Amino acid sequence: MKILFTIVLVILVFLAISSGITKILLLQQDVDFFGKYGFTNPVIIAYGTAQLVGGILLIFKKTRFVGAIIVAATFLISLVVLLMDGNIPVSFATIVVTLLLGIVAKQNWKSTAPTGTG
Repeated sequence: MKILFTIVLVILVFLAISSGITKILLLQQDVDFFGKYGFTNPVIIAYGTAQLVGGILLIFKKTRFVGAIIVAATFLISLVVLLMDGNIPVSFATIVVTLLLGIVAKQNWKSTAPTGTG
C-alpha cells in the first residue's frame, strides 16, 4: 500500500508543479482558456505560483497537508472553469485528482495537528 501511495503522491506532485509552471510561464493555451473567464495575466501567474508552491509542499511530509489543501483549492477553481467551459472529461479527471489530494491531506492531518501540549 505504501508503494501505491508513493506513486500517487509522485503523480500529484508532477501535476501540481507542471500545472503551476505552465501558468507562471503564461503558456498561450492557459492564457486563452483562463482569459475567457476573466483571469488576467497577473492572476494567472499568482494562480500558477500557488500551484507550484503547493506541489513543492506536497513533497515534504511535514508540509504535505498544507500542500494538498493548496493544490486541491487551485484544482477546484480549475474544475469550476472547466465545467463552465463544458469540458466534462477533463472535469471528471480533475475531480478524481482532487479526491486523491483529499486522501493525501487526510492521511497527513495527524502529522500537522496540534498535540495539545502547552
